Amino acid sequence: MPELPDVTVYVEHVASRTVGHVLERVRLASPFVLRTADPPITAAYGREVREVRRVGKRIALALVPPGSTSKKEEPLFLVIHLMVAGRFKWKPLGTGVPGKIGLAAFDFAAMPAEGKSKEKEKEGGTLLLTEASTKKRASIHLVRGNAGLAALDPGGLEVLESDVSAFAERLRSENHTLKRALTDPHLFSGIGNAYSDEILHRARMSPVKLTSRIEDADVKKLYDSIRTVLVEWTDRLRAEAGDFPEGVTAFRPEMAVHGKYGKPCPRCEKPVQRIRYADNESNYCPTCQTEGKLLADRSLSRLLGSDWPKTLDELEAKKQKSKV
Repeated sequence: MPELPDVTVYVEHVASRTVGHVLERVRLASPFVLRTADPPITAAYGREVREVRRVGKRIALALVPPGSTSKKEEPLFLVIHLMVAGRFKWKPLGTGVPGKIGLAAFDFAAMPAEGKSKEKEKEGGTLLLTEASTKKRASIHLVRGNAGLAALDPGGLEVLESDVSAFAERLRSENHTLKRALTDPHLFSGIGNAYSDEILHRARMSPVKLTSRIEDADVKKLYDSIRTVLVEWTDRLRAEAGDFPEGVTAFRPEMAVHGKYGKPCPRCEKPVQRIRYADNESNYCPTCQTEGKLLADRSLSRLLGSDWPKTLDELEAKKQKSKV
C-alpha cells in the first residue's frame, strides 16, 4: 500500500499538473470504485483544482468554481484512496482507461496561456487510476467541504508536524504492540506495513514491544526514527520519480528489512525474520531488535509447540538437522 512517502510524492506530481486546471469529466470503468452518490460525480465537472493534499494515505483534490478566489466558499473534495494495489498514471488528455486494471480516468482541461503573447497554453492531461488486483479496494469519494473531508480522515497524528510530547501521548494512549500502534491510522497518519518495519529496525526495537512498557528514552528514539525514515524515503522517492512516479511499490531493494525475509540484515548481516498475521507480515532482525530471540509466528508456533526455535542458532540447527 502506498504510504506517506509515496503518497506525498504523488500529491506533489498531481498538484503540479492539475492545480489551476478544470476537471472536465470523470470516466468510471468500474461503478463500484465510486463510494458516494451525493453530491453526484457530475457536480465535480467544470470545477477548477485549487489544491491537492494528503489526508492520511488518501489524496484529496479541492475543486472550486473556475476563477473563484473566495476563501469562504467551501470546495468539493475528490478523495482517492489507493489501498494496496491502486496506482496513478499521467497520460495525454483523453487517454482510454486500461481494460483489465483501469478503474477511472480524470480529464483535466488545458489552461489558456497568460499574457499578451498567448503563444502556448498549459497542457492538460488525464490522470488514470488503476488497480492490479482481483480484490478491488481502491475508492473514490466526492464530498462537500471541510466537514465532509474530515469524516474521511482517520485522525492519526502527523508525526512530521508534531513534537515528541504529542507523539508520546498518542503512542501511550492505547496499549498495543509497536507494530500495531504505528500502523493504526487512528493513532498515526500515513505509516503502514512497509515503513513501520523500516522505522522499528532503525530504532532497534521489537515490533511486539508493548506501548505501555516503553520508556521515555525509547519514545524519543522511536520518534526520531520515524522522522528520519519518512524524510529520507520521501527525498529518495522524489529523486527517483522523474517525470511521474510510475514505479510505486512497497518492496524496494534499498529497504533494510521489509520484504527481506532470509536475507542479511544490512547492520549485522544475520538473516531477517518475519511474523505472518492475516494479510500482513512483520519483518525484523532478531540480532538488532529482539536480543537474538525469534518472535513466535502464530500459525507455526501453534503447529510446532515446544519445538518452536527460540533463537537464530536453534533455527539454524533445526535447518541443518532437516537436511540430514
